[in-house]
Amino acid sequence: MFENLSDKLTAVFENLRRRGKLTEEDVEKAMREVRLALLEADVNYAVVKAFTNRVKERSVGAEVSKALNPAQQVIKIVNEELIQTLGQPAPLNLRGEKPHVVMLVGLQGSGKTTAAAKLARQLRSKGERVMLVAADIYRPAAIKQLQTLGERVDVPVHSVDGAKPVQIAKSAFETAKKGGYSVVILDTAGRSQLDDQLMNELKALNEAVPVKEILLVVDSMIGQEALNIAKGFNAAIPISGLIFTKIDGDARGGAAISIREVTGIPIKFLGTGEGLDALEVFDPTRISSRILGMGDILGLIEKAEATYAGQMDAKEAQRIMTGQFTLEDFANQLRQIKKMGPISQVLGMLPGQFGTVAKAVDPNEAEDQLKTVEAIINSMTPKERRDPRILNASRRRRIAAGCGKDVQDVNKLMKQFRDIQTLMKKFQKPGGRGNINRLFG
Repeated sequence: MFENLSDKLTAVFENLRRRGKLTEEDVEKAMREVRLALLEADVNYAVVKAFTNRVKERSVGAEVSKALNPAQQVIKIVNEELIQTLGQPAPLNLRGEKPHVVMLVGLQGSGKTTAAAKLARQLRSKGERVMLVAADIYRPAAIKQLQTLGERVDVPVHSVDGAKPVQIAKSAFETAKKGGYSVVILDTAGRSQLDDQLMNELKALNEAVPVKEILLVVDSMIGQEALNIAKGFNAAIPISGLIFTKIDGDARGGAAISIREVTGIPIKFLGTGEGLDALEVFDPTRISSRILGMGDILGLIEKAEATYAGQMDAKEAQRIMTGQFTLEDFANQLRQIKKMGPISQVLGMLPGQFGTVAKAVDPNEAEDQLKTVEAIINSMTPKERRDPRILNASRRRRIAAGCGKDVQDVNKLMKQFRDIQTLMKKFQKPGGRGNINRLFG
């Protein structure tokens, strides 16, 4: 979502880095470009003005003039002010007596039902006993959709045929209390626009059960209109947080930057894809890092930990780290990487030159290449996968014919495999790990 903004800001900072000493004129010019980049990204005008004024004020003072590297100091200031604009992290309030009721609200098409299932999955993975509640009785197939999603995330769905939303909420709360559930997630009805009927129903639900969190689900693709929607809902019911959905699309992202400062409502979660695992806790520090082209190493590590949990034993890990791994190990690691999400998205979380490489990657081409590698390895015998040294010309022709690929594809894979083995062995040499730091410069 922030790719275009990130590209523009990166270009501004590259120009600053070329200057050993910054004048007030240099800072003024850079801030004009930053201002334009933020406005093009659909950031609220008042927020842009306040942000650039704060950055400029700090950048022309002693804070920068006395720095050893003025350009880096300006980037540091931009990062700090961007984090301030995005606001402090605001985790879900799950303190006090259980069950905790979390009510999801929003307009039709914002992705409430899917967001409810994603949130249920995430909370369940953290040890909570979660119940989903089908309180949308108006949209055709809404209840069935939630039940299907509930089955996929292994979370029960409470519904009552013929009952009104308030009755359903009360029934769910009592059932959850007796059943020892810790979190109840209400999937409420939406409308095509804000109206009194919708707000009166949400007010009634909020009064019927002890709601701990009211999360407004907003489609990030609607841009600045998200601010008006947030203000409208918050005027009727106390919105405690936001879930921005579809941020993996081509939205400009300005609403996500503006909304905390304009409305005072914190963003709590970001929907990063269609998968039910594609929901991440909003962290202003990490979002700022991505926007400024610094990557998101912590996010990548979390993705890897979630994907690899229990998937790799100590012996396999040792083989990989010492460059002694086999093609079977290689194929297994590629399958795990695919589970982490689109290749371009994974690369985009890396800083330095890797982030630049990611933008040049064609996602479809990358996925096709992974399929080709898997097909070639699957065409080998177990002995060939364990000991690639025996792959002579005859064997390579047989493997290529078996998977419908060319011998050149097999040769290319074997070269890549040897290169990776060599690279891993280099990092094991004394001082070799230090080489990693240069990759992220």
